[in-house]
Amino acid sequence: MSDDKNEKKVHGIVAEYTSVDSLLVACRRIRDAGYTKTDAFTPFAVHGIDEALGIKPTFLPWIALGGGVAGLVTALLMQIWMNGINYPYIISGKPYISLPAFMPVAFELTILFASFGAFFGMWALNGLPRFSNPIFTDPRFDRATDDRFFLYIDAKDKSFDQAGAEKLLGETGTEYINTVVDDDSSTTVPKFLLTTLIAVIAISFIPALVVARMRVTTSSKPRFHIFPDMDFSPARDAQQTTSLFADSRAMRPDVPGTVARGEMEENLDFLTGIQMELLSSVDADRAERLVRTYAQEGEPSEKASDQGAEPAKSVMDTTPWLEQNPIKITEAFVQQGQLQFNIYCSTCHGMDGRGNGLVNNRAQQIMASSWIPPASMHQQSLYAEQYPDGKLFSTISNGIRKMPGYAGQIKTRDRWAIVAYVRALQQSQNASLDLVPENQRAEIKAEQARVEKKLAEQAEAERKKEAE
Repeated sequence: MSDDKNEKKVHGIVAEYTSVDSLLVACRRIRDAGYTKTDAFTPFAVHGIDEALGIKPTFLPWIALGGGVAGLVTALLMQIWMNGINYPYIISGKPYISLPAFMPVAFELTILFASFGAFFGMWALNGLPRFSNPIFTDPRFDRATDDRFFLYIDAKDKSFDQAGAEKLLGETGTEYINTVVDDDSSTTVPKFLLTTLIAVIAISFIPALVVARMRVTTSSKPRFHIFPDMDFSPARDAQQTTSLFADSRAMRPDVPGTVARGEMEENLDFLTGIQMELLSSVDADRAERLVRTYAQEGEPSEKASDQGAEPAKSVMDTTPWLEQNPIKITEAFVQQGQLQFNIYCSTCHGMDGRGNGLVNNRAQQIMASSWIPPASMHQQSLYAEQYPDGKLFSTISNGIRKMPGYAGQIKTRDRWAIVAYVRALQQSQNASLDLVPENQRAEIKAEQARVEKKLAEQAEAERKKEAE
């Protein structure tokens, strides 16, 4: 050991080994001697070296778990506040606070925060960043990435004694022991690095400052459109016209020749809700077009086109609709219709079919000028006597006014099931208690009393409020 080393602070002792086996033996020896602040450096991963050194399991997984939980909680609270409190907005008919809809963002933030926890936790546990390590001053240590193995005892270890540590390492078969002292290289960070770091930090603030200025100032110039195709999208709503297609229809019909899996059905009455034989006798041209559409053939012949004259009334009024559902009505069939109705229809028409769905409520809340309220299924004009089952089926399939057609989303049988459920809903409004099974009448009476009591309380509260 030179005199120069005696004047410098000692950081530890390092020993060199030529094989993995000798290194593992040395690790076990210093572990058994009571040293805990030790480390080993090898050119490749060595299985079992942590046990040989007596290294306890790292705390890092718990840091990553804490980060993940923090990300999950942050994501849920953020979405609940944004979507349910600060700016309530209905998306696809979901409730304002919809945990299933929040899961994608919650998952992403859980992974992100857990990654941050693992990354920065590893830095903290390893004392990083370190711009200098005294052990690197030893030229022989460069072989740690090649063909040599090194064992290091830190001077901060409570059992550390320089002479005793050197003697102990000398007994482990090493041919080289070196005292690790202070690094002579400069500890000053280069000026160009500091200048670059400061410049990067300063530049990173510019976008935030520009955005902040835009939020508190006004401008007479139109805003800059970063994505003009999104700001001025040519997308059209259902039942609107467009110049993109020759027939001016924004809603596109099924591609000719396309048959959905499991939907091969040759009964056109079942597919259209129309009495086709009767239609062919009163409007042959339209009957032929329907046949050709569902038969997936070409365009109607010129002759056929010339035969038909424009009907004086709306086709909705002149079409011979099926009067009754072509499928036998069973309890299971109606329940299937209820399921489909609740999924596809209730967002606008409401669960009870009165047109008070979430989307309609939101439109009224924000006073949307272009919103057309959905029809109540309980208005007389939609009852079976005036609105046949086939017509209701066609409305579900092809849409009406702003309501899009659902033929592409709901199977034919399920659309008929919805028709059956709507009829059940309508009949339920005028049903007498005598039609209810006797064992359920008491429950209904209790529910009726509860509702009447609640309505009375609300009315009384309104009267008191007006009186004040």
